[in-house]
Amino acid sequence: MSAKTIERLDGLGPLAERYNVFLLDQFGVLHDGTRPYPGAVAALSALKRAGKTVVLVSNSGRRAQPNESRLIKLGFEPGSWDHFVSSGEVAWRSFGEMATSGKLRPGTKCLLISRDNDRSAIEGLPFALTGSGDEAELVLIAASEGDRFDLDHYRRLFAPAAERRVPCFCTNPDMIMLTAVGPRFGAGRLADLYESLGGSVTRIGKPDTAIFDAALALAGEPDRGTVVCVGDSVEHDISGGNSTGIATALVLSGILADTPDLAAVFDEQQAWPDYIMDSFSFR
Repeated sequence: MSAKTIERLDGLGPLAERYNVFLLDQFGVLHDGTRPYPGAVAALSALKRAGKTVVLVSNSGRRAQPNESRLIKLGFEPGSWDHFVSSGEVAWRSFGEMATSGKLRPGTKCLLISRDNDRSAIEGLPFALTGSGDEAELVLIAASEGDRFDLDHYRRLFAPAAERRVPCFCTNPDMIMLTAVGPRFGAGRLADLYESLGGSVTRIGKPDTAIFDAALALAGEPDRGTVVCVGDSVEHDISGGNSTGIATALVLSGILADTPDLAAVFDEQQAWPDYIMDSFSFR
């Protein structure tokens, strides 16, 4: 059982009074992938007007810039956040360092799993794309198209690579993603599938503390008592925040909307938020 007392909040107002640095998830907090949640655009701008440092921390397999461009297209105000850290950006920089050091061979055949034929996860890297698990020398799971394909599609694609123990990297560990047709399996579920077929996977992103450390470094290494992480996933946002030693706030607009027994989720994940809010709004 948790020793924490979880405080229920009506909105961001009390958090803005208590914390100076906000690490914010995007999917499930700011927007659902297609449109902003009611009040989210105004709330994000209000935090900046209040002088807060805002770092968006996302388990997106895309790099930071495409994510920021999407936010602006969705109607969020440019300049209403200070930094954007995505797991895709962290991975891209890591692959770049591997290439520079000679650990990544130029022309390595990469099986890239992404959405909408997006290639931003590997732009500028010395990979040669392949669509075949038989040819792959590295598998990169940047996203899921669980709203288009079933798991058997990915099983057939992965099996030849997993059987040969081809290394796999997952840059979006989320198990569930929000889509226009409702929740579907995320890239994290595909990583689990790859492992079930005999392969090994390196996961990059929340809840691993490395992405939180990268965000805090961009924020100027603040006292962790002045930082709060706001997210919609207990497994990724709340667990990661707990491990990093910062306060956490769970928003119920995303994957846990209408969940009848939150306490069971907290106990299952062994992670507990300090605060719960129905939505990311400034009250």
